[in-house]
Amino acid sequence: MDYLKAIDERISRRTYLDTPVEPNKIKTLNDSINKYNQEAELAMELIPDGSKAFNGLRKSYGMFKNVRTIIVLKGKKEDADLKEKLGQYGELLVLEATGMGLGTCWVAGTFDRNNGVLNVGDKEELVCVITVGNIAAEQTFKEKLVRGMTHRKTKAAEELYKSDVPAPQWLLTGIHAVQKAPSAVNLQPVKFEFRNGILTANVEEERYLTDLGIAKVHFTLAAGGNFELGNHGEYHN
Repeated sequence: MDYLKAIDERISRRTYLDTPVEPNKIKTLNDSINKYNQEAELAMELIPDGSKAFNGLRKSYGMFKNVRTIIVLKGKKEDADLKEKLGQYGELLVLEATGMGLGTCWVAGTFDRNNGVLNVGDKEELVCVITVGNIAAEQTFKEKLVRGMTHRKTKAAEELYKSDVPAPQWLLTGIHAVQKAPSAVNLQPVKFEFRNGILTANVEEERYLTDLGIAKVHFTLAAGGNFELGNHGEYHN
């Protein structure tokens, strides 16, 4: 799997073809979900037909079309790192789907959380979902319009990090991948600090912890190494 190629190619897609995702692709995603659930003690689940969560305009406001397959991002309520871990592993699934030629979209609010199709247990927390589907080669006019309404200009690399020395190349390589990371309405809230030879990543508000996980995984896919879990978690190369 060429994750860096997928990072470069992937854009959010909200309109899907009215055809089911091929069984072999469903199996590949399910295999990854099972692996990540075991690795991180999560409860992510792929639902081949979760369209009921997007039916009508009340929740989705007409921003989505032909939603069928969804990945439910959930886990134990007691897990202090739940949102960050779901950001990390959810983004790996997004990139894997992109590598298979599928369209995806992170969705935090514009769906029906109370719909029984989502299968959320009493001790579980549903953080968000990822829509997955077959897409046309080109974005529709509506998709382009929605994207223009919901996306801000990408921040310059210098806005995403602070350093007490000239930034080493590995840091810049990671930051350039973070520039391409999805975040809530493209706010890009994750900040990286490199001081006294130690790199950390953080967000100012807890609601952006999912974005923290996404940004961290983009950084490590490009620069190698790994981040400790948690706000202000340290990077180890």
